[in-house]
This record gives sequence, C-alpha cells and structure tokens, in this order.
Amino acid sequence: MDDEGQQSLECIQANQIFPRKHPVLEEESLQVPFPELHGEFTEYVGRAEDAIIAMSNYRLHIKFKESVVNVPLQLIECVECRDMFQLHVICKDCKVIRCQFSTFEQCQEWLKRLNGGIRPPSHLEELFSFAFHAWCMEVYAGEKEQHGQLCRPGEHVTSRFKNEVERMGFDLQNAWRITEINNKYRLCASYPQLLLVPAWITDKELESVGGFRSWKRFPAVVYRHQSTGAVIARCGQPEVSWWGWRNADDEHLVQSIAKACAIDCSSSKHLANGNCLRDYSNGTDISDGEFDASMTHSTGVESLAIQPQKLLILDARSYAAAVANRAKGGGCECPEYYPNCEVVFMGMANIHSIRKSFQSLRLLCTQMPDPANWLSALEGTKWLQHLSVLLKASLLVVNAVDRDLRPVLVHCSDGWDRTPQIVALSKLLLDPFYRTIEGFQVLVETEWLDFGHKFADRCGHGENSDDLNERCPVFLQWLDCVHQLHRQFPCSFEFNEAFLVKLVQHTYSCLFGTFLCNSGKEREDRHTQERSCSVWSLLRPANRAFRNMLYSSHSETVLHPVCHVRNLMLWSAVYLPNPSPSTPTDESCAPYPVPGSTSEDQPLGR
Repeated sequence: MDDEGQQSLECIQANQIFPRKHPVLEEESLQVPFPELHGEFTEYVGRAEDAIIAMSNYRLHIKFKESVVNVPLQLIECVECRDMFQLHVICKDCKVIRCQFSTFEQCQEWLKRLNGGIRPPSHLEELFSFAFHAWCMEVYAGEKEQHGQLCRPGEHVTSRFKNEVERMGFDLQNAWRITEINNKYRLCASYPQLLLVPAWITDKELESVGGFRSWKRFPAVVYRHQSTGAVIARCGQPEVSWWGWRNADDEHLVQSIAKACAIDCSSSKHLANGNCLRDYSNGTDISDGEFDASMTHSTGVESLAIQPQKLLILDARSYAAAVANRAKGGGCECPEYYPNCEVVFMGMANIHSIRKSFQSLRLLCTQMPDPANWLSALEGTKWLQHLSVLLKASLLVVNAVDRDLRPVLVHCSDGWDRTPQIVALSKLLLDPFYRTIEGFQVLVETEWLDFGHKFADRCGHGENSDDLNERCPVFLQWLDCVHQLHRQFPCSFEFNEAFLVKLVQHTYSCLFGTFLCNSGKEREDRHTQERSCSVWSLLRPANRAFRNMLYSSHSETVLHPVCHVRNLMLWSAVYLPNPSPSTPTDESCAPYPVPGSTSEDQPLGR
C-alpha cells in the first residue's frame, strides 16, 4: 500500500476511535469561537448574557466582551446553578467562573451538559489526551517518527534512574547496590522497578521488610548529597499495630542505610561529623522555637573513624496521628528497636485537612475582597500555615544532610502524599540540578510519578474516581512551595513562574498523559506513554516562554528559605482571578501547533 493509502486508512481509524461530532448551535449565526486542537470537537455553542459559550470534548470556552476564559473540562471540580440564571464553574485550581444566562431553561441545559462533560471517565480512553495524540499522529502521519519523538520526554527523563545514580556518585562497589526485586512490580505495585539499597541487604530481607511496611513500601534510597555522602531514603509507615509488632530485617535495613553512608563517605575521603540535631524521639512534635534553634545550631567538623551517623527518621505526621494509626495496623518506629536513630514528628496535616483548607482558600479568593479583614481571613484558611510546616520539614532534612552529614529516612502513613512533598522539596533545596528545567522534570518524574503519588485519585480524573474523600491538591500544594522558593531566590531557578502556573493547569487538564493513573505500573499497563504526549514536550528548555531571565547557574548551591508564615505570599497567579484578559490558544502542545498559530511559543493565559 502506498503512503497516501496508508495515511488515509489511519485517518479512517482515528475517526472510528475518536469520531468527530458536529456541534449543536443554539443559533444558526453562531460559529465555533476558538481554533480547535487536533482531536478536539466542539459539541455545543450558545449565547449567554453578554457572552458566547462553547463546550468541546476538551474545554469550556466563554468569550465575554472584554475577556476570554478557557478551562479544560477535567480542571472543573463541579458546576452549580445560583440565583436560577447563573452558573458557577468551580475549578480544581481554586478559580471560580460565573456565567449569566437569559432564561432558567438555558441555564439548566448548560448545567446538564457540563455535568456530563466533567464526570470522571468510565474508561481511561475517554480522557482527551488519547484523542489529541491519535489525531496528531494521523495529521502528521508523513512525519510520524519525527513528531512521535517530539511529544516524548527527552533522554534525560527516560534514562533518569541510571543517569541519577551516576550523577550523584553512589559507590556501587562497596556501599550500595541496585536491586531488581521489584522487576515487573512483583513486590510493590506503587514503586519503580529499580531501587537503591545498602549493598549487603539481600532481596530476601527486602521481601521481609516489604511485609512490615505499609503497601510493601520498604525504605529505598532516592538521593545522595555529593559533598557529604549523606542520603535521603523514603518508605511507608511500619505496621506496628496495637500489638507492637517489630521486624528484625526492617531494623537491620534502617541501620544499614547509616552504615552504607559511612562506608560511602569513607571511600570518598569525606570527613564525618559526630554532632546531631536535638533528639525529639520522646514522642513530642517539633515546636517553632526548637525548629529555630536547630537552624542556628553550630557544629564543629572533626575527623572520625568509620562511624555511622545518627539516622534521622522524619515522620511527617504528628505523634498523636502516628500512634492513632496503630489502631488501623500502622504506627511509627520505636526508638528502642532502632538504635542510632532519632524520630522527629513534623505535625503535617492529612489530606482531609488540606482539602478543607483549600476549599476555604477558594471561598475567600472568589468573594469580593474586604481589605480590612483580608489578612485575617487568609490566615483563617490555614493554607499558608500548611506551606510553612512543609518548608520547615524540608529544611530540617536539608540541614541534617548538608550540615550534619546525617542520613534521613522520610515517611508519613502510606508514603505517597506528604513523603514526596518533603523529599522532592528537600532535593530541590539541596541540589542546583533540580532547579534547571531538565532537572525539575527528572525530580517530578522520580519522586511523584515513579514512587506512586495517586494523581488519578487526588485529581479526580481516574476511572470512576468519584470518591471525593480521595481528592486533595497535594501536588498543587507542593508547587506552591516551589513558587515560594522561586520568590525568595529569583536567580536560582532556570524556569519562571509561568512554567509553574502551566504545570498546575496541566496536572488536571488531561491534555497530556503525564499525570494519568495512580502509579508507574498502571501507566505501563495502560500504555499511556505510547498513546499520549508528555507535558514536558510543552514545558521544554527550548520554549523561551518558560525561561527565567534572571537565572544564574552560579547562584547558591544549597538554599535556606525563610519558612515563617509572615514571609509567605498567596500565589495570586493561580488562586486569584486573572487581572487581564486571557488568550484561547495556549493549550496546544508545542510539537503540534493549532493551525494558524506559531509553533514556537504559544501565548500564556487561561
């Protein structure tokens, strides 16, 4: 079959899988008011009061007299009818859009249409990312290989594990080894297939430890600080329960992490530091005063024999919450069973408290501001307080690793919400590589995607993910902390604020396949990488729209942010209504421009 015949057949197939629909026009004079993306089909076009409203299989588009609003349907949390004639479109990124209609019947009709469009999919393939990719590949069938490569992440992402082990300088001869115990995800479905552990820990021991840790998420090393050799590891909570169970292999593995650090340090001819942070392992949470004291605590450097440093176990929860988890089969490490370790409880809120705080923030940001009470009302949402605690936890890890040369083990309950927040933020503070565009991509892919943050459940775009109790803006909260760092260190990041804002939007949009499913195993089983575009094809280093003009590669190596609430700012670019009209064509994937637009940098906005 010639190329033309093959291309024609493929287009027929794309049409059959994702068939084009003709729009329902409420008036004959109306037209589709925006350039459609590949695979995007407008379903309804109508006239609201002082606006044209349209809905496609990807977005809600409202063209007001002085502004244009584009919202991906999966970014919408719910739609409500207010005062009979007004629709409130409530978004997952905190924004609320209002649209007024002339009649109650029309308002109800659009409410019904939108509710049908925003519900979680029954089948993953209903999400727009699959139609977008399929139509892109058909439209560019003659250059399929070239365009297929363009919508993939770069080699720095696909080869991240090998590259990172090499870059961070792990001693794989004496101290560490790469285990394949999770090959084909046979031990832990929410972990990556390749993991780093101390060299002498056997796979049989890891299997035993997996049986003692929540969801089999055993301690695995994810970072080595090149100047000190100290590492960061992560895991799920130990399943101590009310019976006070213990596991000798787990205790051995945790102590072995500290020993491997000492061997790695010694082989790299680094000095060891015998001092350690104050011990909070008596079950109390760290207070602001104690935190400040630890930040200013000075240490002397002295040469010692190979002596393991005291390992810091950072439990993201409060002591009370950790103990309460014993009733559900969980718990925390008992210091008596883990010699040469200390346990610190950070008192970070769970997803239910964070969700409630975010809902309060959204309510505040959509009301008419009262200047006299604005700051106290913002304080009442507790959103900035939650950011402050997260930053403090990360800074505690940074000081342990960088200043005190101590290894750190981080966990919360399951290890896929608060744990990646702390670990990823700590790595961002410690290592300038992660503050480059490529490094940030590697950071997100490793700590959030490889280690099983449940994006489908937390964002609400998984198959039949109707459980509102599972939803929470965990990743958005972390991006807000990155934004706070960006504000405090404007020359230390290669990417700009627009990069972060766009990443917030596309966490939810489902234009790209990057954040689909709950784990790497699920994404592999569903072949999402082959059937959708990567968000990094848009947020790539070559896209000048996302580069920080102030960036200097010679800025501080390790960042020490101010964590107090009074130094944090509301992320107005995300949470507050847009101060200026937004543009409708920014959602296109860079390799596949909308006809009539330029392929280089799409305009920013909603």
